[in-house]
Order: sequence, then structure tokens, then C-alpha cells
Amino acid sequence: MTLYRPDRDAFLASSIEVAPRLLGAVLRHTTDEGTVGLRITEVEAYIGDGADPGSHAFRGRTRRNAVMYGPPGYLYAYFTYGMHVCANIVCSPEGEASAVLLRAAEVVEGEELAALRRSGRTGRTVPHRDLGRGPARLVVAAGITLADDGADLFGDRFALSLPTEQAVYETGPRTGVSGAGGGTAFPWRFWLPGDPSVSPYKRHPKSHD
Repeated sequence: MTLYRPDRDAFLASSIEVAPRLLGAVLRHTTDEGTVGLRITEVEAYIGDGADPGSHAFRGRTRRNAVMYGPPGYLYAYFTYGMHVCANIVCSPEGEASAVLLRAAEVVEGEELAALRRSGRTGRTVPHRDLGRGPARLVVAAGITLADDGADLFGDRFALSLPTEQAVYETGPRTGVSGAGGGTAFPWRFWLPGDPSVSPYKRHPKSHD
């Protein structure tokens, strides 16, 4: 698949429009340890301000979700379940809360470094398909931390390349979202069918159909 380097305007649309375009895209993150490249295989779209009950911005702007309201093309990172960091790409014009959660990816560059990060330096072998299979694993493999909240994806440490053609994808309810936001009314999970790095779907016990 041919890739190209977009400009920031590519993320001015709603996350619902941008999300499927990210499938097959490659995100690279460079740290002092080296560079890891991830081919994105699964994402979820979220919007805010009363429109999406599954979104952090459903009830408006807070200190936690402020980056979602900023300009597009930045990273929104947050801490969840008291132990994991998740990463999102901010979309839509500044002032509108919209972001795409990176749910799963295949490591296509820097596999040795990604495996070292995922093994916790214990020597435990992590299968290739599991290196970025799930939002928390993806972040660890890429070396993304909570300190990257607000990082510019067009800056020095990140590089994002998009496919020139839309990949074939499937959609469905978002994973692990409670209430109405986790039901079939919000089929805003997008994934590459048959890709081994896509994470398993998990319905929240309190989601609404």
C-alpha cells in the first residue's frame, strides 16, 4: 500500500470520517532509545459536547480532555483503569472535541525495541501479533507515555503517513464502553478484517444495545 505524508488539514474532519482513513497508516515515534513504526489496524472514533455518551468530552471541556478541543494533528494521551495509558489523534477544527483512539497496530519498524518494552526487560517473548494488539500494548510498544499528551504529530518525534487509498474495513460497537455509547447506535470502531493484530472485541456488561 502506498503511503504519503499529509498536512494538518487532513485531520480537520470529524473523527468519524478520519478514523477509517487511519487504517493502514504508519505512525512512527522516535525517542532516545530509537524509532518504532506502527501500522494502524484498529481505531475508534469519539466526539464530544453532548453528542457521544462514550466520550471523555461528553459533558464538555475539563483539564483532562483539554487537548481534544485543541487544533487537529496532536496526540491526546490519558491514563485509564489506574494503570494504562491510551493514545488518540485529535481531529476537527480547534474548539470541537473529536479524537480517534488507536486501538491496535502491527509493529513494522523497531521490532526489537518494541519487544523489549513489551517484555518489561524480563526476557519474556511476546508474539509479533501481540506487540501492539490493544490500546495499552500499542502505547508501550511505541514508547508513548502520559507526558506525550499534547505532542504534535507534525513535530520532530512523531511522523504519520496515510494510505493513498482507503483500505477495506469493517465497523461495529466500540470495545468496553459502558452505557449507550457502547451500543450498536455508535458503530464507531473500525478495523482491518482478518488482520492478526486487531484486538478481540469485548462488550461492556453495562453497555446498551
